[in-house]
Amino acid sequence: MEEDAQTQFGEMGLDERILKAIAELGWKEPTLIQERAIPLALDGKDIVARARTGSGKTAAFLIPIIQKILARKAGIDQTACTRALVLVPSKELSKQAHKNLVDLTVACTAEVRCIDLANQADLAAQRPLLKENPDVVIGTPGKIFAHLQAKNLVVKDTLEMLVLDEADLLYSFGYERDVQNIKQYLPEACQVLLTSATISEEILKLKKLFLHNPVTLKLEESQLPESDQLTQYHIKCDETEKFVLIYAMLKLQLIQGKCILFVNSVERCYKVKLYLEQFGIRSCISNAELPVNSRCHIVQQFNDNVYDILIASDEQQLKARGGGKLKSKKKGDREYGISRGIDFQNVSNVINFDFPQGVDSYIHRVGRTARGLNQGTALSFVLPNELRLLDEIEKALSSALNDGGGVSTETEKSSIFKPYQFRMDQIEGFRYRAQDALRAVTKVAIREARIKEIRQEILNSQKLKTYFTDNPRDMQILRHDKTLHTVRVQSHLKHVPDYLIPPVLRPVIKSRSDVPNAQQQKGKKNQPTKGELKNRKRKADPLKSFEFDGLAEMARKKRKSK
Repeated sequence: MEEDAQTQFGEMGLDERILKAIAELGWKEPTLIQERAIPLALDGKDIVARARTGSGKTAAFLIPIIQKILARKAGIDQTACTRALVLVPSKELSKQAHKNLVDLTVACTAEVRCIDLANQADLAAQRPLLKENPDVVIGTPGKIFAHLQAKNLVVKDTLEMLVLDEADLLYSFGYERDVQNIKQYLPEACQVLLTSATISEEILKLKKLFLHNPVTLKLEESQLPESDQLTQYHIKCDETEKFVLIYAMLKLQLIQGKCILFVNSVERCYKVKLYLEQFGIRSCISNAELPVNSRCHIVQQFNDNVYDILIASDEQQLKARGGGKLKSKKKGDREYGISRGIDFQNVSNVINFDFPQGVDSYIHRVGRTARGLNQGTALSFVLPNELRLLDEIEKALSSALNDGGGVSTETEKSSIFKPYQFRMDQIEGFRYRAQDALRAVTKVAIREARIKEIRQEILNSQKLKTYFTDNPRDMQILRHDKTLHTVRVQSHLKHVPDYLIPPVLRPVIKSRSDVPNAQQQKGKKNQPTKGELKNRKRKADPLKSFEFDGLAEMARKKRKSK
């Protein structure tokens, strides 16, 4: 039996201006969630859509919103009013959804106006913007409820569509009461679109609270991309070996392309960053303690290839074992979230430097790579006391694969995580350097690095510029504070001498270092295209297989000689 032909964007009855924006974005065809959800949303159906991270959920609800606004304004009703609310769990997602809407309305900016409530911190600054009655308002439940309560935003008679994006996080981020309070300010009849990567108890509560006879879309797809798109590996190691491995892998260029390195706390972010800095390895940190504009700027710099390595924590995701409330020792921004929804672009690798504390956390972390049609690789460092967690995650992923129509065999279950084949004795020379660098990263150094970054944000703050103009002495105090305890960086650590490079890898390292010079001699005319470079990197990437055939060949030769 032949499969039904895929519905294209041009066959959905969309406005030409939307189709033009889609073409400029380079979207050739809709994703599965977009193909199923957009026609239903255009028909006015309430929808509960479960689709994995990176599947295009945001566009699946934004496109119907834009289409309905354009259709209404093309008729007799051109009243300026807010017709759509989009609730998201974090400020980063709010800014991202706003950017996506701007991209989709590039050909109709005058007809569809949107405001992102994550842009300003206080209600007074946002009140004039809301009084202009934007067509779409995007924000966190806390900020939107505050404006509804203050009557800055009135939608009782005008709202037509409500979106709950990443809905399973709305409650776990502490917005349960805000979401319930928002309900009283909405009209009785309102189309509701609910999207989530998982169907949980929180989703059922929201479904009962907001939706009327919804269509539920449980797409027949695994929670992570298939194995031909996403390759998952693990390596069993101890705490010290983690640092040796990440140093060797980065300095020997075994990790090709952009990488997100996940740890379990903000403090660990700074520890890893200070450690890598000693070897001349640049990275950036996404830190919940910084203002939202700074965090979004970091994401943008990462997407713009200013940094190839981003260190992040998802401590907002950590829950007490056996279920329970979120626990976090540090005071951060409750509207912060890094492993869910944020559109990190062209991420080739996700490395779980600290192993995630649950299945959902693993899925959401690894979902940062292999997005769209891109290839991706995930590597997890697993401590001896985390083997039980690894087994739990592997069983859960195997179960989800089988439920989605996969073949249930023990062989397939054991092949989800491939072992990282690497002989530690080949990089024994790196161990001494790693230990010296690690000893330099003290608790005092970590604390001072965090203070330094926060102080720098104060100096860069637009809101405090007037204050510092009137109080120059305070500016000088901040600029000439006590000397920070810095990690001593030894220049020789930035370079890896030949004798430390494993013999089997020396030809690989040499060929890579020779490529730029060869290209310069040939001239720009003969330089490969971006696509050719990307394919070349993937083919030459030991991380693609995590197995060095040369090591196995060396072992065979030794056995023969004996």
